[in-house]
Amino acid sequence: METYLIAGLGNPDKKYEETRHNAGFRALDKLAAGLHMTVTDRKFKGLFGSTITGGRKLMLLKPQTYMNLSGESVAAAAQYYGIPEDHIIVLLDDINFSCGRMRIRGGGSAGGHNGMKSIIGMLGSDAFPRVRIGVGAKKEQQDLAAHVLGKFAPEDREVMEEVFEAAAKAALCIIEHGVNEAMNRYNGLDLAADEKE
Repeated sequence: METYLIAGLGNPDKKYEETRHNAGFRALDKLAAGLHMTVTDRKFKGLFGSTITGGRKLMLLKPQTYMNLSGESVAAAAQYYGIPEDHIIVLLDDINFSCGRMRIRGGGSAGGHNGMKSIIGMLGSDAFPRVRIGVGAKKEQQDLAAHVLGKFAPEDREVMEEVFEAAAKAALCIIEHGVNEAMNRYNGLDLAADEKE
């Protein structure tokens, strides 16, 4: 049976729950809800859950290490179950895309994201799919940490719930149809623009 690991990135403390940096956690929560499962077991320095769907075993993981050590949790789970890189999918926030957009890639650099740097470093590879969830760029004079650890503006919250849902569906699309098909379906999507029409 094929096994996939889907990791949503974020920071564990309650004060970070609604922040931009926790977009990966939020998308993973949507995915778990859609699969009628919980991600509550304490394993691999994270919160973990597994299910079987469509003849595949899916493992969901929320690292509890804080963002910059996410790789410790992801690599521990991947190594324990012998999951190859192309069967690891990471959901994360991205300041390079506006709220309402996301971008799927089959591999590549960390793009300045500390969680991704950690995962690439611990896995020794960047050849794994990722779903980058747009959280909007910081203002010119704004500190980057303050931006990603800040909460979404009230006008963005509704569209972000839709993006988290879409990111969850994109992860399943990668598993069921491959990265290229998921890119074709989701990389041009702009849910904020759809709302304005």
